[in-house]
Amino acid sequence: MTDTSSPTEEAIRAYGDDLIRRKLIDAEIPGAVVEFDPDEAERAGAFVEDALSEADARDAEDGVEIEPADRAKLSLFAAARNA
Repeated sequence: MTDTSSPTEEAIRAYGDDLIRRKLIDAEIPGAVVEFDPDEAERAGAFVEDALSEADARDAEDGVEIEPADRAKLSLFAAARNA
């Protein structure tokens, strides 16, 4: 006789995916506080690194016109970058 009361791995995974899906929907409500444990956050894609590299960001700056008022800010950024 098999024990049908114990959940299978697939059922546990499906429940976890449904819980994460509901938490993500709740997180879109302004002012809502939704907590994710580290495993849930990982499964929801919170730790996927998809940022631009510094080189890609610098390449994206090529051809961008700088307003004269912004030149003072840029000199501060350049000084900080070279520090």
